[in-house]
Amino acid sequence: MVVDRSPRLDRVFHALAHPARRAIVRQLSVGERTLTELASPLKMTFPAASKHVRVLEAAKLVRRRIAGREHRCSLRASPLKDAMQWTEQFRRHWEASFAALDTLLEEMKAQEQPRSRRD
Repeated sequence: MVVDRSPRLDRVFHALAHPARRAIVRQLSVGERTLTELASPLKMTFPAASKHVRVLEAAKLVRRRIAGREHRCSLRASPLKDAMQWTEQFRRHWEASFAALDTLLEEMKAQEQPRSRRD
């Protein structure tokens, strides 16, 4: 198994570990939003939403720009791509393992059929 000690990847997974931050990422996946727009469906205050956005900013998942009194946030996809590439290696491993298990089960099933016909 591959061990990755990348602090950048650690920050991404830490940021995505909280459901509110995943909801913010989901909202930003369709386009830029103000902090108020991000906070509203989560029923949280502006300061609470701002703290979550700070964690996402630290992971480089979100970029915030301030225009007057408005905080506008947008999604940065490259850290998500890095996380996806890291998890992809495990998906390939498990798919190969499940395929081998399927083959083994089919072989066992084929061996069982002649026995059950004799009984």
